[in-house]
Amino acid sequence: MAQAVKRLFPAVRVAIGPSIEDGFYYDFAKAEPFAPEDLAKIEEVMHEIAKANYPFERQEMSREEAIRFFRERNEPFKVEILEGIDAARVSLYRQGDFIDLCRGPHVPATGHVKHFKLLSSSGAYWRGDERNPMLQRIYGTAWLTKEELDKHLWRLEEAKKRDHRKLGRELDLYAFHDVSPGAPFWLPNGWTLVRELERFVREVLDARGYQEISTPILVNQKLWEQSGHWEHYRENMFLVESEEQVFSLKPMNCPESTLVYRHALRSYRDLPLRFADMGRLHRNERSGTLTGLMRVRQFTQDDAHIYCRWDQIQDEITALLGLVREWYKTFVLDPFFKLSTRPAKSLGTDEQWQAAEGALQDALRANGLAFELNPGDGTFYGPKIDVDVQDALGRRWQVATIQVDFQQPERFGLEYIASDGQAKRPVMIHRAIFGSFERFVGVLVEHYAGAFPTWLAPVQARVLPISEKHIDYARAVHARLRAARIRAELDDRNEKLGYRIRDAQVRKVPYMLVVGAREAENGTVSLRHRTGDDLGAVALDRVLGDLAREIGSRDASLAVGRS
Repeated sequence: MAQAVKRLFPAVRVAIGPSIEDGFYYDFAKAEPFAPEDLAKIEEVMHEIAKANYPFERQEMSREEAIRFFRERNEPFKVEILEGIDAARVSLYRQGDFIDLCRGPHVPATGHVKHFKLLSSSGAYWRGDERNPMLQRIYGTAWLTKEELDKHLWRLEEAKKRDHRKLGRELDLYAFHDVSPGAPFWLPNGWTLVRELERFVREVLDARGYQEISTPILVNQKLWEQSGHWEHYRENMFLVESEEQVFSLKPMNCPESTLVYRHALRSYRDLPLRFADMGRLHRNERSGTLTGLMRVRQFTQDDAHIYCRWDQIQDEITALLGLVREWYKTFVLDPFFKLSTRPAKSLGTDEQWQAAEGALQDALRANGLAFELNPGDGTFYGPKIDVDVQDALGRRWQVATIQVDFQQPERFGLEYIASDGQAKRPVMIHRAIFGSFERFVGVLVEHYAGAFPTWLAPVQARVLPISEKHIDYARAVHARLRAARIRAELDDRNEKLGYRIRDAQVRKVPYMLVVGAREAENGTVSLRHRTGDDLGAVALDRVLGDLAREIGSRDASLAVGRS
């Protein structure tokens, strides 16, 4: 691609071009952005280069020779890269009339790379720093076969259709306004999703012995100093000054949870204590990183903190790993596990970190779970298990986390009375499974393409009278649905029935109940599914029973009106 760009635009200066997941990009210094027609011309030249089958020829130079080489060719970005490399010798690769700095290795020749597509272009700061020059970045993808390329391009197009920002507008789920960047305005349909997820969380956690608490949003600087967040996290906090005191909107719930623990004298018999806190949090993310629901400044976590004895850690982490798998099974999401270890900037001793990392690793292995090692990506107070989920398009999203923390109990002086009468420190386990309701809703919107399972759908059924003569029966059917606590709408607009059916399908309403004279006489409804399936005439009592069963079980495989 870089060779093609230089052929077409000789004045362009090349910067850096790494491979990324499912593709690559290259940054160029160019006065004007690349237009769509430019990408088409570049791709055409790329195919010519592939057809020419230029061999990749490796050449070594001393770092000083390479700096002179690229300085003579007026490639300042290559010079800057070389000046930052701590190596006596570097490698360059030549392909026809183009030569570039690269570590390698390469395929033998350009003819080995035939199946590619340029996807888009955008502005990007050199080295990602807004103080540096703005460059033009071109994204592309390359695959071993045309079939793999076509499949990937289909996934990209499908992902555009499923974009949660697009579907959020179309389905009236949420809105964003510049008066509050990074904070969604939840509309009635979207808030129904959140409420259903909260209900799901509470039902599961109540059955597992969790106690729900609620802690303040605005907290004095003193607490954050004691927890360590003031030193390690202050740049991400929203600060508020009042009466010559500094407060912060809380970015996490954990320090406040310790105060709830400390509220009473705890015995070894009281442990484990499991406190759930679905509190609203605020983090001062940079405006350029905000992305719909996936990266926000205001969010609510399905947070919980478990206080336990050392001998209870394995059982608690095992229970959490089981909960993660059970939880995601409900949403047909596959989990993948990563063990994130000590970062460069952290609290605590080597012994504490080794014990905490060992506890998480032992639990993963004891449960037969494959996991990736993610070195240095733990939090400043402890290591963690991060959980990705894979959606219907095979994309992975990072959502859940399980963290072992020895630091907060120490810093807040938490104790319990052991069986020998001595005071001991509990271990603190942080965990969130959805991660945040905002991000998880965004993932679900794209995973389901807005066609939520019936239990989660904002509107579960829509009643459609064939004409105004049948409105009375339609109202009676609607009333029966609402009395059964089914989220139902009555669409008695003065529009043709076909239009109203299509509208319900576009709005992804799971079931349409069409009623006319025959249905009113027989106490039935003509049942249709959003997929377009016509399920025929079904007794209203059966529809009510089947809907209640499907919603109550949270099972997407059940279907109303089918035997």
